[in-house]
Amino acid sequence: MLNVVHVTHEAVNKIGGIGAVLEGLITASPYAQAVGRTLLLCPLFSREGDCDRRLGPGGQVLYSSIDGRTDHPLAGAFQDIQHRYHVEIVYGHRLLRDPLTGTEQRPEVVLIDVNHAASHPVDVLKSGMHDAFGIVSSRYDHSWDYEQYVRLAEPGLAAVCALGAAEPSDDCVIVAHEFMGMPTALAAKLHPDWGMKTVFYAHEVSPVRKIVEEHPGHDAMFYNVLRKSAEQGLHINDVFGDQFGYFRHALVEASRHLDVTLAVGDQVVEELRFLSPQMHDADIRLAYNGIPAHEITVDQAAGSKNRLQDYVETLLGHRPDYIFTHVTRMAPSKGLWRDISVMTGIETAFQESGMTAVLIVLSTEIGGPRSREDILHMERWWDWPVAHREGAPDMSDGEALFHAGVQAFNARSRNCKVLFINQFGFDRQSCGDRMPSDMEFWDIRKGSDVEFGQSIYEPFGIAQVEALSFGSICVMSSVCGCAPFARKAAGPDGSPNIIIADYTELDVVPDTIQGCQDLDRASRSALCERTARDVAGEILERLPTTLDEKAAFVRRGYDLARQMSWDVIARDYFLPAVHDITVRCESTGAG
Repeated sequence: MLNVVHVTHEAVNKIGGIGAVLEGLITASPYAQAVGRTLLLCPLFSREGDCDRRLGPGGQVLYSSIDGRTDHPLAGAFQDIQHRYHVEIVYGHRLLRDPLTGTEQRPEVVLIDVNHAASHPVDVLKSGMHDAFGIVSSRYDHSWDYEQYVRLAEPGLAAVCALGAAEPSDDCVIVAHEFMGMPTALAAKLHPDWGMKTVFYAHEVSPVRKIVEEHPGHDAMFYNVLRKSAEQGLHINDVFGDQFGYFRHALVEASRHLDVTLAVGDQVVEELRFLSPQMHDADIRLAYNGIPAHEITVDQAAGSKNRLQDYVETLLGHRPDYIFTHVTRMAPSKGLWRDISVMTGIETAFQESGMTAVLIVLSTEIGGPRSREDILHMERWWDWPVAHREGAPDMSDGEALFHAGVQAFNARSRNCKVLFINQFGFDRQSCGDRMPSDMEFWDIRKGSDVEFGQSIYEPFGIAQVEALSFGSICVMSSVCGCAPFARKAAGPDGSPNIIIADYTELDVVPDTIQGCQDLDRASRSALCERTARDVAGEILERLPTTLDEKAAFVRRGYDLARQMSWDVIARDYFLPAVHDITVRCESTGAG
């Protein structure tokens, strides 16, 4: 039997991309048919709250040492682990549900409170990681992010064994999702007698994200540097200085010691190779993320758009011809300013044609949804989300910075407006009483004419293409990992449903790496404005003007999405890689 242990910080709560991956992959039919048991392993981040809510909505807590729920057949084994490592354990099942198909899975979940973990086992693991993998843990003593995942490793693996998921007759695969799972996977390598196989699931390359976000030249700088460095056989430390002071770099670079690495995008493969000469010999394979593939009719798409138009008309007093959307986390990597640059080009054309559009940006940088009480208060007293105020309960610093650009655009525009909704969720409960009572989250996907996602760093970008299945024109930047996958699905002639904008194509590429590194903000901004004008032109050429044209977008979008679904990812990418390492390890006798 194949048992898969996903080590991730999103074992209970869907926070971002990894949560979406877990939801899509585990509920995919090929995965469910091939995997006997799925376990999610994670630190317990808080002891607060009710016992029965610790594993999320629909979750079932079977054992919890912190809540006194210890009537379980494995109580003795869990208590031995607790005593040995000075930890607490919560165990049970989480409910995962595909929001469109309703398909459900209930993976096992192990949460471990490591706040008071015994120091000796942790020190032994750190010593082993140094001797076997060259990781100098003393450099990262200041980082709780590093420390808590090192503390998780040994008791986490002990819990996996106690649960019977690593029996000699089974194949047990430890999947390290990003740097968070690496200490557990490396600990498994230090216990070859347990026979576990190890996978690094690269959802990004952390040191690369940091460089791209912090450099004024952003993606235009980095990807030109990457190409030139590859030609010259140089690596990240050669070009950007020693990165090993950053613990995420040390952990990600150590992924070469695992059995296989799954990279969610073509550029992630190249970025991983860029980390060190040794990474060239690592087994790194593509494993794109999947997207929703759900068939709807053009009438259903029109119904969702009507609800969005009703909402905008209630808020702004006019009914736009087109609805554009951008649903995303608020982070520098998302390049939200590029959307406003594109809207500037569309505004100019729409002033001549008389057409109108509203871009709904659904994005926030806070850690959870604002309460309904706060939303109703803001809605009543300062016309949220049309108007905003800095500070709680409304805008955070990052949200205020983006909203300043929104205000400037709206002040100058006549036919196009931007509506910024800084809230999780998209229904009346989440967004206030002026939203239609029958609005639901998927309306913002199904009713969108254009979905933006022009990131400066985006290893894949599920959100950029979530609306594809429903007939939206999806606009992504060339650095998005979903772009090559979309190109493959569309074929050599491309598709009107997909626009890929290259914000890295310089008019004149410098001869040297240093010349690329010297790209400043002014030069990058000029390139951005020029590319945004081109994107605006492509959107204007493609926007459907009749119901028949929209129906064609819906048909094409669903056909593309079917080729990019989670069933395809599980069947053609994830499971073959897992099969190969289990067969390889069995043939070599390696763990």
